[in-house]
Amino acid sequence: MTIDSSPPHFDVSQDGNPENVELLSSSQAGWLLFSVLIVAMCGIAYELIIAAVSSYLLGNSVAQFSITIGLFMFSMGIGSYLTKFIQKDLVIRFVQIEIAVALVGGFSATILFCIFPTFALYRPTMFLLIGIVGALVGLEIPLLTRILANEEGFSESLAHVLSLDYLGALIGSVSFPLVLLPSLGLFRSSFAIGLLNIAVAAIALWVLRRSHPQLRPYRWGTLAVTMGLLGGLFASTWLAKFAEGQLFADEMIYSEQSPYQRIVFTKHPRNGELRLYLDGHLQFAASDEHRYHESLVHPAMSLGGVPKRVLILGGGDGLAIREVFKYPEVAEIDLVDIDPQMTRLAREFGPLRKLNGDSLFDPRVRVHHVDAFNYVMDMSRARHERQPNGDSEDEFVYDRILIDLPDPHSEVLNKLYSREFYTMVSNILAQDGCLVTQSGSPIVTREAFWCIRRTLEASRLRVTPYRTYLNSFGEWGFHLAVKESGSTDVSMAALRDVPLRYLNDDIFRSSQVFAKDDGPVETPVNSLFEPKLYMLYEMGLSR
Repeated sequence: MTIDSSPPHFDVSQDGNPENVELLSSSQAGWLLFSVLIVAMCGIAYELIIAAVSSYLLGNSVAQFSITIGLFMFSMGIGSYLTKFIQKDLVIRFVQIEIAVALVGGFSATILFCIFPTFALYRPTMFLLIGIVGALVGLEIPLLTRILANEEGFSESLAHVLSLDYLGALIGSVSFPLVLLPSLGLFRSSFAIGLLNIAVAAIALWVLRRSHPQLRPYRWGTLAVTMGLLGGLFASTWLAKFAEGQLFADEMIYSEQSPYQRIVFTKHPRNGELRLYLDGHLQFAASDEHRYHESLVHPAMSLGGVPKRVLILGGGDGLAIREVFKYPEVAEIDLVDIDPQMTRLAREFGPLRKLNGDSLFDPRVRVHHVDAFNYVMDMSRARHERQPNGDSEDEFVYDRILIDLPDPHSEVLNKLYSREFYTMVSNILAQDGCLVTQSGSPIVTREAFWCIRRTLEASRLRVTPYRTYLNSFGEWGFHLAVKESGSTDVSMAALRDVPLRYLNDDIFRSSQVFAKDDGPVETPVNSLFEPKLYMLYEMGLSR
């Protein structure tokens, strides 16, 4: 009679009875249990990376994160279901899955950026990556639970695995926006997480080398994927420039991922024109930015009393400040831009400094790196509490408020175009002061443009819409607003002594005339509780 001396194999059947699970030593089981934490961190990180890339490339972060999370969870469910068909060699299957998910997840950001110029393929590729990574992640946890079940018993194994799974998901979801994205960026984060995943496979191969000699052939696959991910990590700067460069017609001369946005400067290869992109959206082109900033600043500056105190929300590039300083009576400018990297570049990046005339070095400028909504809310509350008499000279009131914020292409920016926000802005506006906000294109995003007007009027402001033409943007619109007792009768004739390159009285008056195909349309009021604007904006872009 032949006696089989190999360790018994067990598995956990659907009713929880042990059957065919591979025996592990305590140290082996401890490592595999700890690996649950790592694979959970990696799984949630891949999900966030794919959603962040899609938000950057496609906009509308709510839609991208919702689609990614929903499809990822569905794919995890499919992966979990498929584990019922894996009846033996569970440890081998676990190592195979770790190698596969490290490879696909690690290169996911690079693949998405490279496929984006072929726009029709982007969403199918995105869905495929989410599906593959989600299914692989869904396979991991049930397999680990079954592998560990013989060591602890099924109920204890399940409790420990799920506890560490949830803890890993928490660590991954918190570390991505606070650590990975600001310090590594999207490309290096993707490769770094892939390396963490392949490390789980490599350590499993080492820990289980004696009890599972059948794992030895996978050392070469693990080594190959590790080398590929390390190569991607070290070449990530070049890869990022190459992949991101496919998005822009001009040469990229500077790119940086700040904690808040992706900052890219490009230069035209022939005429050297400087352009700024934030999260893939064009902010200005040097050839015609003077048209935009003169239209934003000077109608408001020419209206009402003497503009001594000016608040600029956004405008961290310093170009609006440059225009404001054409008025010597201005004594103070508060610039509110959430991103310190943007204002640092306005002071240190040579091409931008040349364009803004070193405006941020003027001692009259105070820079506040806070969210514009919170800044306005705090000022409004402070004025209500300390200066109830509404004295226009108090420290919480501004003669001019210039809102130079990005388009409302996400729910985060939507609040900066809401009735609640404009009401608070009105509270810190001098009685004879005025505010102006950039409002997007009245042609491309027509409904969004007129929604901003209606929202301003719902905030008890008198509004004058106008627009200008920019070569880089096409028709671009603004709204000038005063309190109900004020006047919006602007005369640019008073600015004959102000050095302007584009704007004059005739141009401004003609800019208030709208055609039939871009004139007023019925729209809802945009509010914090009923965010309509960014959906109207996305509708206009898709159209």
